[in-house]
Amino acid sequence: MYQLYYSPSTASLAVHWMLIEIGAPFELVLTDIDAGAQKTPDYLKLNPGGVVPTLIVDGAPVLESTAILMLLAERHLDKGLAPAPGEPERAAYLQWMVYLANALMPSFRAWYYPHEPAGEAHAEVAQAAARARVEAVWDRVDAQLAAKGPFMLGERLSAVDFLATMLMRWSRNLPRQATAWPNIARYLARMRAMPSLREVHAREGLTDWIDG
Repeated sequence: MYQLYYSPSTASLAVHWMLIEIGAPFELVLTDIDAGAQKTPDYLKLNPGGVVPTLIVDGAPVLESTAILMLLAERHLDKGLAPAPGEPERAAYLQWMVYLANALMPSFRAWYYPHEPAGEAHAEVAQAAARARVEAVWDRVDAQLAAKGPFMLGERLSAVDFLATMLMRWSRNLPRQATAWPNIARYLARMRAMPSLREVHAREGLTDWIDG
């Protein structure tokens, strides 16, 4: 059984969602980041970065949401959420997982906490730059969906879709949400209808965004 240390509406959401989708047995451990639970000595022993998620796999902690998604997809190959080595879609799968994580996660962090990379005096400039980077990613993702849809890799649902959808959700408080791009909007209509995505929202007590 897996054990997931999570906090609602954070980067742990995609992992929680995938665990539901694949039907693997798991236990949830609430890590209240508002109360600082991720910075306690006991938690830092599991995750020295003091962030969520942490997934306990065979008794050992695994960190970084994107890495966890890729690991789960490979541990449950029968679910078809990752192209196996040698399959034609494998290179695109690896590319999109790394690109989305590297291009979007730091940019969202800079948008919501612009003082961190730039200091208070330059926060507005940092936020504007972060927004531009996020929107450039949506341009690229929208083009991918137009060319390959209905999912990020074409006809097959993959771990890329779990990561991409979570990051699209993160755009809900930006001036221009991901749904402003037409192909992303159609894609999200499909993803939001997935019972497992609706279930993770219910389990985490989230009522915003899921219904548009």
